[in-house]
Amino acid sequence: MSLRVRAATAADLEPLAELFDQYRQFYQQPANPLLARRFIAQRFECGDSVILVAERDTMGIIGFCQLYPSFCSVAAGSILVLYDLFVAPVARRDGAGRALLQAAADYARDSGAVRMELATARSNAAAQSLYESLGWARDEVFLHYTLAIRN
Repeated sequence: MSLRVRAATAADLEPLAELFDQYRQFYQQPANPLLARRFIAQRFECGDSVILVAERDTMGIIGFCQLYPSFCSVAAGSILVLYDLFVAPVARRDGAGRALLQAAADYARDSGAVRMELATARSNAAAQSLYESLGWARDEVFLHYTLAIRN
């Protein structure tokens, strides 16, 4: 089975929204297919993120990653925040996550970004192992904080 990673298009909305809903459930959010579809549709409409999809010939879209452009004032350059990475459970441990991360890094290089950033759950050891195997370094210098504005 051939694995291919490519930029998502609006034609991918339905399978992508289904995977996005599964991704949110992985992070203990209730299933909400309508919310997932609306959120992904807005990303396509606004063009404010880059979504890459992994697909297999016989399975269709099996995973995705979503990148948000941002900036680093200290480096005076653009960065990409890899906010979402998800592979369907039936397709895990078959290289799709690795391929998505490598394609995201290629996109970042091609777009002139100075670096990529991501955050993951402390308990997500499998993802951490994958990131580190691809050269991602855990931040041991800075603490990251969040402020909830709305639930």
